[in-house]
Amino acid sequence: MAAMKICIFALLVGTTLAQRSNFRVGAGHPPSQRHLPPRTRDPVQEAAVEPKRKQAQAAAAYEATEECPEPNGFYPDGKQCDKYYACLDGVPTERLCADGMVFNDYTPIEEKCDLPYNIDCTKRSKLQTPQPSQHCPRKNGYFGHEKPGICDKFYFCVDGQFNMITCPGGLVFNPKTGICTWPDEVGVTGCKSEDIFEFECPKVNESIAVTHPRYADPDDCQFFYVCVNGDLPRRNGCKLGQVFDDDNKMCNWARFVPDCADWYKDRFSDAELYDLENPKPKSTTTKRPARVRGASRRRPQSKVVKEEEPEEE
Repeated sequence: MAAMKICIFALLVGTTLAQRSNFRVGAGHPPSQRHLPPRTRDPVQEAAVEPKRKQAQAAAAYEATEECPEPNGFYPDGKQCDKYYACLDGVPTERLCADGMVFNDYTPIEEKCDLPYNIDCTKRSKLQTPQPSQHCPRKNGYFGHEKPGICDKFYFCVDGQFNMITCPGGLVFNPKTGICTWPDEVGVTGCKSEDIFEFECPKVNESIAVTHPRYADPDDCQFFYVCVNGDLPRRNGCKLGQVFDDDNKMCNWARFVPDCADWYKDRFSDAELYDLENPKPKSTTTKRPARVRGASRRRPQSKVVKEEEPEEE
């Protein structure tokens, strides 16, 4: 179980749950085609599909080695994506990934289960029976919020325990990819751009549309909309202390934008706003290592080895 948890969290680090302005778990590897033949298939039919194993199947149709493409390694089941086989000296042992994980068949020398977003399971779509718990349809994975219309929140489940995560501003959870992305890329009812944003891109000519024009958010000085190709709104934001300057179409410190000069006044003092605009440089001074109490500061002396005098007979 501990190994399974390590497997999931390792994905996030690469993922970096990495600051998910695209919140990507990680790019998957192309799956291997070395699938185990289902035990119910006829050896002759299987040989016609996979010529590379024709000779072995004809010679030993019922030998244990037929279940293993190679004598040693880890190989996926032909029908079930979360089932695989550990082969040792040609003898297969059936194994199952934790609920919600699937077998990563990128290399037969590594036994690894992964999230389904990273593995192609289209040709072996069968999965084990789910083991659901609160907010977790399966014990492990990323799952969207149960309530329709709540698009920017999702659950990260590990061993049946959930953590609710909120996407960065302007993004929504995509259940097909397990990442936070733009609403127009999700295609989920109630979570599209027109459902999330109360903003419609102004009509412009083609020469302006191709520049992806920007417009201030009418309700929030810190945010603005980028109209992709002139008609698809995507909400973006300025960093803390800044607002969108609609005249210059860029972010600027609030005090330089008259219409939004007081936007942060109820949250920060003037001194705090000054510190945001003028951050103190990080100290590069390295501390001297602490001296061990009682340690000698004298130069090390050469060790004199005294030869023993031979004993008199």
